[in-house]
Amino acid sequence: MSALIHPTAVIAEGAQLHPSVSVGAYSVVGPHVQVAEGTRIGSHCVLEGHTRIGCNNQIFQFASLGAQPQDKKYAGEPTRLEIGDGNTIREFCTFNTGTVQDGGVTRVGNNNWIMAYVHIAHDCQVGNHTILANNATLAGHVCVGDWVILGGLTGVHQFTHIGAHAMAGFASHISQDVPPFMMVDGNPLAVRGFNVEGLRRRGFSAQRIQAVKAMHRALYRQGWTLQVALEALPAIAQEYPEASQDVALMQDFLRASTRGIAR
Repeated sequence: MSALIHPTAVIAEGAQLHPSVSVGAYSVVGPHVQVAEGTRIGSHCVLEGHTRIGCNNQIFQFASLGAQPQDKKYAGEPTRLEIGDGNTIREFCTFNTGTVQDGGVTRVGNNNWIMAYVHIAHDCQVGNHTILANNATLAGHVCVGDWVILGGLTGVHQFTHIGAHAMAGFASHISQDVPPFMMVDGNPLAVRGFNVEGLRRRGFSAQRIQAVKAMHRALYRQGWTLQVALEALPAIAQEYPEASQDVALMQDFLRASTRGIAR
């Protein structure tokens, strides 16, 4: 056994751990788990199921990754959990594998900051550079875009989508799709503005921020229907050509929404 694996850890035959992986005391790693270079697994963790974990993740004590989904339809199918690179996963997080009713895989991207007690249910798709604060809870089939921030104790209803660069305040109840760039909070949920400070910190130019402001105005300040607001977006892209990809991101999100958007 590697010097980086504590002698009380239980590593099943068949598990694939890069030699640089460290495993703390009393952790359990199942036979279908793969862990790539540089990842650190704390004490008392359980990694099971068909789980693949990338490079340079830090998994703190008592995390449970790859357990079967909390779905009564699950019948033991070999569904998966995939975690990318550079993630911080704090204490008592629970990430479940997918179901065959969806794509069969729960996926977490790269460089996410995931705080204690976060639950990521079956078939969720979490992007890159997100922050999920303590006790944020994602029900099944939720999609979270890049750079999203979810405040502590936020609950996200199944099948809901949250667009890139959106931000949800403390204890928000999210049961409708949250468009990219928007700031929401409350129960019932309400849009409070757009995430201007977050965009500045990520290097958005003044023109791109003005375009996001114009999209927010079209969606939430003009009293327009969603269809009318959608029809106004191409003009925003023409006025602010530097933001054409931001406008396209918003258009694609709104057209794909099936739950309706937070208003």
